[in-house]
Amino acid sequence: MEIRRDSFSAPDRPSRQINASGHAASDMTTQEIRAGGQSGMAALKPLILVVDDDPAIVKLISHNLEIAGYRVLTAGDGERAMREIRDHKPSLVLLDVLLPGLDGFGVCEEIREFSDVPIMMITVKGTLEDVVRGLDMGADDYVAKPFDVNVLVARVKAVLSRTRSLPKLQRPPLVLGQLQIDFSSRSVSLGDREIQLTHTEYRILCLLARNAGRMITKEYILTEVWGPEYHGDDHVLQVTIARLRKKIGDYQRNPRYIATRTGIGYMLRKPEEQEVTYADTSGTRPLAEAIASVRR
Repeated sequence: MEIRRDSFSAPDRPSRQINASGHAASDMTTQEIRAGGQSGMAALKPLILVVDDDPAIVKLISHNLEIAGYRVLTAGDGERAMREIRDHKPSLVLLDVLLPGLDGFGVCEEIREFSDVPIMMITVKGTLEDVVRGLDMGADDYVAKPFDVNVLVARVKAVLSRTRSLPKLQRPPLVLGQLQIDFSSRSVSLGDREIQLTHTEYRILCLLARNAGRMITKEYILTEVWGPEYHGDDHVLQVTIARLRKKIGDYQRNPRYIATRTGIGYMLRKPEEQEVTYADTSGTRPLAEAIASVRR
């Protein structure tokens, strides 16, 4: 599909467009990163990995991220992206779905085998199946082509902000049957097995745990976890909740931990409401069911 370059930036912000002087911006940034940066100040800036096989889109995104104060590293395919992630450990990955060879979904799945780095998927026209599949594989957010580059930068800032400010509370662990949430160490375990949650999944679980027994509205969760600009983006919340449930051995139709009130929100049950019987965690919620719930 042909993507018009002018579709990616606001028409009233011509200064944001790539010009001749910005042609080598991304290459220079990559060289500086590999050399350790030009100064100690540069090393403090978050490093963003942009993964896309379209050079025009890579230049546009990189240029605007650099203007916003970020360091940028780029990759044109999935294999290169995996090497850059292992070598440079970026603060966030902007990952296009349509890549040659190993596609964006495959890259996302491989990243989640060893890292909880925030991932923002770039999808074509926000196809629901692509959004659900990306979030179900562990992505934290998405942006659809064609996009306003200022919106993309704002969402990058929002993702980085919520991952840098994970709540670390000095309070006793919350035990719900086999599920234990240790607020001081920011860890979650099921029985004697520690569960690897993404930053977003942990923030949702922590928010529900701090309000155990109370129904929390979808709008409140979206604002607290993602930010006010995500108001009304229900499918992001629904798919992330579905992924969280799968990890903690919960089931939407017969929930042991997270209760749902359709159209309203979610509630983490109080400890005294828990049954002693332990749920089998081998079951998973089919992707088709997650997609159906988003459409409802």
